[in-house]
Amino acid sequence: MDIILWRHAEAEDGFPDLTRKLTPKGELQAANMANWLKQHMPANIRILVSPATRTQQTASALGLEFTTVDALAPGASPQALLEAADWPLGKESVLIIGHQPTLGMAAAYAMTRRLQYWSVKKGAIWWIANRRRGEEEQIVLRAMVTPELVAPSQHD
Repeated sequence: MDIILWRHAEAEDGFPDLTRKLTPKGELQAANMANWLKQHMPANIRILVSPATRTQQTASALGLEFTTVDALAPGASPQALLEAADWPLGKESVLIIGHQPTLGMAAAYAMTRRLQYWSVKKGAIWWIANRRRGEEEQIVLRAMVTPELVAPSQHD
């Protein structure tokens, strides 16, 4: 099973938190990462998104259907995130678009089985795979990509 954790792109400051929108820079980050994801992610992936406006806008950049999951809202626990994804026992790949610190803590737990505060940069993805080789379960970091790495070259 693959789980891709995508932190929403850069958003405006302000309140209420759930209605914060992406900045113009954030819209560009989301579009660039969406283009990269569409080229690399599995075809039949389940997409789960926080109800916050900024995550909804980030998800919309993909142009694919997604499911809004209230349990992924800001302040969600890493356990709730991993349960929503059915990690590590699920049969299908999942893309989750959410928030810090939940995403970083979920990545840490998925990879080490320990809750730690790992930082996921705005607009970045962490792609983690769970596989079995014989009797051994293996966790693999398939990719960690920031928006800057997938931005179109300014020299073209």
